Amino acid sequence: MKKLFFTLVLACIGLTATAQEVRRSWSGNLEAMGQKLPIVLNLVDGKCTLDSPAQGATGIPATVDLLTKDSIKISVKSLGATYVACFVDGQLQGTFAQAGMKLPLNMKEISPDGPNRPQTPKGPFPYTTEEMTFTNTKAGATLAGTLTVPKGGAKCVMIMVTGSGPENRDEEIYAHKPFAVIADRLARAGIATLRYDDRATGQSVGGDMKNATSIDLAEDAAAGIEWLRAQKRFKKVGLLGHSEGGLIAFMLGAQKKVDFIVSLAGPAVKGDSILLYQSRNSGSPLAKGITMEYLRNMMKGNKWVEWFMDYDPTENIAKTKCPVLALNGSKDCQVPAAQNIPVLRRLLPKNKKTKIKEYEGLNHLFQHCNTGSPDEYYSIEETIAEEVLADIVGWVNKL
Repeated sequence: MKKLFFTLVLACIGLTATAQEVRRSWSGNLEAMGQKLPIVLNLVDGKCTLDSPAQGATGIPATVDLLTKDSIKISVKSLGATYVACFVDGQLQGTFAQAGMKLPLNMKEISPDGPNRPQTPKGPFPYTTEEMTFTNTKAGATLAGTLTVPKGGAKCVMIMVTGSGPENRDEEIYAHKPFAVIADRLARAGIATLRYDDRATGQSVGGDMKNATSIDLAEDAAAGIEWLRAQKRFKKVGLLGHSEGGLIAFMLGAQKKVDFIVSLAGPAVKGDSILLYQSRNSGSPLAKGITMEYLRNMMKGNKWVEWFMDYDPTENIAKTKCPVLALNGSKDCQVPAAQNIPVLRRLLPKNKKTKIKEYEGLNHLFQHCNTGSPDEYYSIEETIAEEVLADIVGWVNKL
């Protein structure tokens, strides 16, 4: 649900030093309405950059206006934003301000070499990868992706659809590459995949991503499905969608575009209910008093959020006749299992191949975790739980 934070804007912040060999990184969260937007600040060879992993933004430059022994001030003219902080016990404690809004932003130092991600695939690979493109003519978007095919070919192929916000084909967040990990595991088990950069993201060009709703992005995915079917290399074409990608999966499932669906934390209730649940269960005392009216007023002007709050996925879920594997984690704070799993059990048409499962102790990314909060994503080395990968492989291979 990363687009929720688009109204907060990407705050480009930085840190400087006199010695160019200094390499330091800091991590913190912008917080509003009980939600958190992770920010990573990097200083490498005297250059200041910012990463906003949840929004797919990396290497954003910043300007340091003031640097003293105990304080720093940073500005980003393009956003009209500033960040003022003090150095306290090895941390940055400060305030981010933009468009009259002030938010606390405290940052802890982290390793500049990046986190350990042991599941990220490393070659040589026992399968082939093909760089390709397909086009959504209506949107004027050319989507670039990677087709991963087991040696000897495959009976089934899945197109992979990311969660909300502009994301690359690996659905990369905090150096985790869950779609790359899934594609690797599936290829080793004889299943092909197509993963692609979102419109106007990565190597994909054209199309309006800023104002795109899930309906628009479903058209991108549908174009990819048409491309796969035109190849005449696969007997079955399925869709694996995470978060908003799961929402899109049921849109296309209702239209009979796919032969099967794997929904990873796909929403099953209206977006306003999900966002209100997120806010009230964020752990913030102030957030518990948030009303639906307040939430809607806060989100005015954000086309995607307004659309998401009004969209009810239940009709499309009920119309989806193909086999579905719907998975959720019990500690998912973004698409709560307790709120969504019962609806899926009630609405999904009876199909002996359909399976719905909740994993104890897994978060929105299907990592083993402590609290499920997004601010744990960086520190967790696991990209996706092995039992989830095994269940996806086992289910698809039995179709």
